[in-house]
Amino acid sequence: MIKAEQNRISFQEILFQIILNAIVFVFFAFDRRQPEIEFHKVYFYLNYAIAAIIINYVLLPKYLYKRKYLIFIILSMIIIGLVIFIEEAVLEQIYYPDTRGSKFLGIFQNLMGTMPTLTVLVGFKFGWDALHTQKKVQELKSSVKESELQFLKSQINPHFLFNNLNNLYAHAVEQSPKTPDIILELSDVLRYMLYECTADFVSLGKELKQLKSYISLSELQIEDRGIVNFNVENCQTTHRIAPLILIVFIENAFKHSSSSQSEEIKINIDITETEEGILKFRCFNSFRNLSNTTSLEGGIGLENVKKRLDLIYPNAHQLKVSTLENESFLVDLSIDLNKNS
Repeated sequence: MIKAEQNRISFQEILFQIILNAIVFVFFAFDRRQPEIEFHKVYFYLNYAIAAIIINYVLLPKYLYKRKYLIFIILSMIIIGLVIFIEEAVLEQIYYPDTRGSKFLGIFQNLMGTMPTLTVLVGFKFGWDALHTQKKVQELKSSVKESELQFLKSQINPHFLFNNLNNLYAHAVEQSPKTPDIILELSDVLRYMLYECTADFVSLGKELKQLKSYISLSELQIEDRGIVNFNVENCQTTHRIAPLILIVFIENAFKHSSSSQSEEIKINIDITETEEGILKFRCFNSFRNLSNTTSLEGGIGLENVKKRLDLIYPNAHQLKVSTLENESFLVDLSIDLNKNS
């Protein structure tokens, strides 16, 4: 239902009402038997116009849009009755005393003469309000969507930082010579997250470079306990993609593999692009059943990225997350990059 959202009339609406009333007046006053418009017809039209203004700017917002239908109907009928009374008892008696003013035609015939003009004036105002409200609704939806995306994106940095600071702390306690390398890699990744990812979309080339840096950082968690393969083929780096989408799946692959296995870790990440501009992302990782595998498909990271995909790529992505029988976890994701390239 339409609600009144304007406490003041915009310039566009004033201009619209002026043009509308000018057009309606021409049709109202025109008589093909008398090409010249008689001046006194202005008074007859003002009777309708004033009634329409009262209905449009008092009754519609105060009663109809607030769902007080009965009061709106009663007051509208009273105003229509006043319009008929002023026309029959005043204006016609002044300007047509011997013809139209000599007898009362009846309620039905007067309504048939009154309602078309009022219906046009009120109907166009109702339509104007509907379009205005629809625009506000779309703006609100866009604002809510943007706010939710920003919130979801803001969750990624702390989530990522928490995991890698734990890793950095462990190496620092052991006084590992890899600690400086970890700090440098972490600095590069965080710099990308903080400064490059402020836009809604980034170039695919930057995102792939970021993923490579992140994988290099995460490989330090595995060391000699397994193999990590990262393959990129046929990707047009000029395409654009929402940032920090793919990294969540890679992060989960490293987290669950390294935490459940002491050896024979396998992580395979394949990214390709079809000729139609569909990005194919496939992330495979092994795990041990000793870990809590029921949490593999949940968690903040995966739930976050699923919501982001639904918001950014509605009807333009396919995601399948599955736990395989041979103690492995597989993510298959396809994204239509043509939408935002």
